[in-house]
Amino acid sequence: MNPAESATTPELPPVSVIPHRPLRLCDESETMSGNVDRLTDELNINRARLELLRNLSRSSSRLPIKDVLDQVTIGARKVMQSDLALVALLNDHTEPAAVAAFDSAFAAPNQEAIAAFAQQLGERVVSSGEPWTGALDEAEQSDTAWPLASLDWMSVLPLTSRDELVGILALGKRDESCYTTEEVDFLVQVAGQVALAVENAIIYDELRRCKGEESESWTRENGRQQVFEGIVGTTTALQRVLRQVEVVAPTDSGVLILGETGTGKELIARAIHNLSARRDRPFIKLNCAAIPSGLLESELFGHERGAFTGAIVRKAGRFEAADKGTLFLDEVGDIPLELQPKLLRVLQEHEFERLGSTRTQHVDVRVVAATHRDLKQMVEEGKFRSDLFYRLHVFPLPVPPLRERREDIPLLVRHFVDEYAGRMNRRIATIPPQAIEALRSYSWPGNVRELQNFIERTVILSPGSVLRPPLAELKQAAVQTPSSELSTLGEMERTHVMRALRASNWVIGGPNGAAARLGMKRTTLAYRIRKLNIPLRPQ
Repeated sequence: MNPAESATTPELPPVSVIPHRPLRLCDESETMSGNVDRLTDELNINRARLELLRNLSRSSSRLPIKDVLDQVTIGARKVMQSDLALVALLNDHTEPAAVAAFDSAFAAPNQEAIAAFAQQLGERVVSSGEPWTGALDEAEQSDTAWPLASLDWMSVLPLTSRDELVGILALGKRDESCYTTEEVDFLVQVAGQVALAVENAIIYDELRRCKGEESESWTRENGRQQVFEGIVGTTTALQRVLRQVEVVAPTDSGVLILGETGTGKELIARAIHNLSARRDRPFIKLNCAAIPSGLLESELFGHERGAFTGAIVRKAGRFEAADKGTLFLDEVGDIPLELQPKLLRVLQEHEFERLGSTRTQHVDVRVVAATHRDLKQMVEEGKFRSDLFYRLHVFPLPVPPLRERREDIPLLVRHFVDEYAGRMNRRIATIPPQAIEALRSYSWPGNVRELQNFIERTVILSPGSVLRPPLAELKQAAVQTPSSELSTLGEMERTHVMRALRASNWVIGGPNGAAARLGMKRTTLAYRIRKLNIPLRPQ
């Protein structure tokens, strides 16, 4: 080469030496060869790792915590080519108490052994909060249940979310190669996703639990409202009745509903039917006071053709119509004395004959009766059979009059206003407080029925959005009530005792007590209070 050519030829840069990547060994290293199979394996491993991270990211906010952690253990063990993977959650953030997920290549020991092993591993990272990789010493292996003791290398990582330790992720394998720094770095990323998944899953489970409780509460309350449809009130007296309804309804026992006219005895009877096993069967009702005595037997038991004048066809009675269901006999105290033995027979034997027939009919009917009369007094007077009374009186259910639950009057007024305003296409938004107070102070001798009719008339007379009740009618009725309607001796006695109790601040004995004011012994007054069903404390 001549000097001219050497002057124009550029010098080549020195060849740089590319360092070889170390192999994934703890104490040994090896240079990377150009083996295509090895490069392909590395690429497949990286793809599998990336896929695992993607799956955790996608599922951590949607799946329940158990499904997420099962996916973690199965995926991590496969990607890391390990023989064991487990996730343990901390108890009060102090120690791994519950193994949430476990996956292994060998038969796992019992849950107690796994939990003890998880606690042993957790001690490696709980205090420091840093990953740990290495081998268990001989003492630890001797305390570990087989085949967990056969693991040569372990990698334990803390699950930390928002600087709070929530659990551990542990992997182990039975070969001589330890987990490399590169693998541990990847597992740290996995642990971060798992910690986030645990936090999200706990929140998800809590929201689902709260939503389930709310839905269950709504379903229970909505179902209760449907069962007690039309029964409005929150007073202790009414709620006591509804609790008794819930107790007796599932049975097939007869119920005798006692209460004044207009207290809603039919609504109570329907609630008993709705809460019973017969709810899908007929609910048949009959007002015994509204049927002439000569036709009542036919209404109850039916008649054959030609049984009496005008009986041109055979007719089934209310008992047959209520077969497998419930029959509500309202005002049962008005049943004629001569018809009561036949009613007693069907209550006891579940059989009867139609009017004009000798063929015995068998039925399965639950009878719920109601009356505003004092049946016990009628028995003493010979107007009602004692055997029928005791058969009906299996479960007496007294319904309080409206004057004993005045706190329910505002709720009833609002309920009836909304009902009748809706029927008349009106909107009544305001009920004056003075109107509510006047309605509460009235005694309502006709009870809820009288209040209902009064509110219907009030809605008709209220042209605007404000309720305008004719309160003058109530004042006039209150003045006329003492002269036009006499109270019974029991009511007068109850009123007198109540007045004495109020005057003595509900103190019975002592020189200034109610007994001294009434001129009787304390024990006698206590007996009268119990008999008159007077509360011991003001309501």
